[in-house]
Amino acid sequence: MADYIDRIANYEEIFWVNPGCIPAEDEPEDTEKIVDIDDAEARLLRFAPFIERMFPEVKDGIIESPLAEVTSAAGLTGLADADVSGRLFVKQDSHLPISGSIKARGGIYEVLKLAEKLAVEAGHLKWDPQTGEHDNYAKLGDPEMKEFFSRYKVAVGSTGNLGLSIGIISAAIGFEVTVHMSADARQWKKDMLRSKGVTVVEYPDDYEAAVAQGRREAEADPACHFVDDENSLDLFAGYSVAGRRLKRQLSELGVTVDKDHRMYVYLPCGVGGAPGGVTYGIRDEFGEGAYCFFAEPTHAPCMALGLISGKLSDIAVGDIGIDGKTEADGLAVGRPSGLVAKAMQTRLAGCFTVEDEKLYPYLTALKDASGIFIEPSACAAFEGLKYICGGEFIPQPDENSIHVIWATGGNMVPEEEKTAYYERGKK
Repeated sequence: MADYIDRIANYEEIFWVNPGCIPAEDEPEDTEKIVDIDDAEARLLRFAPFIERMFPEVKDGIIESPLAEVTSAAGLTGLADADVSGRLFVKQDSHLPISGSIKARGGIYEVLKLAEKLAVEAGHLKWDPQTGEHDNYAKLGDPEMKEFFSRYKVAVGSTGNLGLSIGIISAAIGFEVTVHMSADARQWKKDMLRSKGVTVVEYPDDYEAAVAQGRREAEADPACHFVDDENSLDLFAGYSVAGRRLKRQLSELGVTVDKDHRMYVYLPCGVGGAPGGVTYGIRDEFGEGAYCFFAEPTHAPCMALGLISGKLSDIAVGDIGIDGKTEADGLAVGRPSGLVAKAMQTRLAGCFTVEDEKLYPYLTALKDASGIFIEPSACAAFEGLKYICGGEFIPQPDENSIHVIWATGGNMVPEEEKTAYYERGKK
């Protein structure tokens, strides 16, 4: 353990296999369920008519992303110094509708759940949890409902993408919304939120400071709901539905996942909520044969530090002298979620870190190989191929295996920034 922490403190790349990970099939039968995935998916289906009404570009009102196979991956695998055994897929949460990032899963879900609760309690919406009977939720887009929701507020602290998802959906529903953004957040994300009527409060400090201030202000206002990226079970539930959706997509492609057809999933990690929820959902849905790994920048490896040290959220990267400054703005977090770190102790297969300068070449290589653009933060995931295909994890992949790179964001990046990122990777 000490060796890993010394290397982390020196900004060195690491690959760590979690010795506490329990195979899904060996989990005790009385293991507590963190969230109810069935309930979360049912809620998203109830809201589908509303989503389709407010965002006509969302087919059938289902917020989901494509799964793309990358067949000409020589540039990517060359960068990762990996001879990839099996098939390589990119799960394009970078192209999720409404807010173009993985945060469209948990962030939008939590705000929808809040809107449902308020509308049902006020008698404006019928939903009977016992019988399942409910109104057509499209009515929530009526002008009188928007006026009703305008009496309530939503607040969130964010490095960027969670703020986008919360801001866009809250404004569409009618909530008054404030996003507290850290110094790491990209300017275009702040500009986009303001263009949609969202109040953006900027901080010269890091993510943790923005979240803390947002939480304090919300606690002082009984009409304000704070979306707590570090501790929210509703966010976690929204992310967890991804496992079920992924299984359907793989089934449509004729892909099986089991002990003889293994799946390795690589997820960029900031505070941990999104990759933690996805990992939980994947374990619940696939069980045996699925292995999830978190990718973090060497300058902000908060989850790796928390898990390896055993201190979970009781340690931050600043405690061992790490500056937390990274090009991977969505991953620029100094302290992990305690909720997620605890859940990942027995569910996560491992963690690895990547240097910032590798992000842009991966971005360019993916665009060249498949035409898919993802933002720098999302590119951290590719580095995992080097370790898994290089024999540093057992069981090793073979020709029956698949690798899933979870592309966490990028579709809403302005074109001029996309070009700049691409050219930087080319150099």
